[in-house]
Amino acid sequence: MPPVHWDKLFVFTVHPFEIFLRGTFVYLLVFVLMRILRREPGGMGLADLLVIVLIADASQNAMASDYTSVLDGTVLVMTIVFWNYAFDWLSLRSAWIEEFTYPDAVPLIRDGRLIRGNLHSQLITRKQLLSVLREHGVAHISRVRAAYMEGNGRVSVITVDEKYDDSADDATIG
Repeated sequence: MPPVHWDKLFVFTVHPFEIFLRGTFVYLLVFVLMRILRREPGGMGLADLLVIVLIADASQNAMASDYTSVLDGTVLVMTIVFWNYAFDWLSLRSAWIEEFTYPDAVPLIRDGRLIRGNLHSQLITRKQLLSVLREHGVAHISRVRAAYMEGNGRVSVITVDEKYDDSADDATIG
């Protein structure tokens, strides 16, 4: 078993600012890609998870610059956490950032009728949508007053039995 190199464990092998810049660039790149490639309806599927793992693996060297120190890794992790928090903070203060980080819901069904153009633009098949409806306890499209692809990739469903007013979407919740 090779010895532990204590003298190299807690020293920077790469300048912290370089790690910050690399982490920032890769984080922003992956963030934009994930916003453009909206997830499959109902949450994260196997293909989504695979894409995330492969992106993480492929971008690791770009972020890390072959660091070997615990401190280098800590700066990189803190950079990613920083940008995650920063986008949440900025979303509260900027409508433009909020629109980008959490896009408006896209209607998929209205009054029991599929909106095929929106299904197509969201890359959702009829079979996938029916599966999501069943998960919501809905057996047939005719029982759906409205269904939306939410900004987080999930599908929300309002049945004909529920009271729902579209004009309330823009109301301020206080």
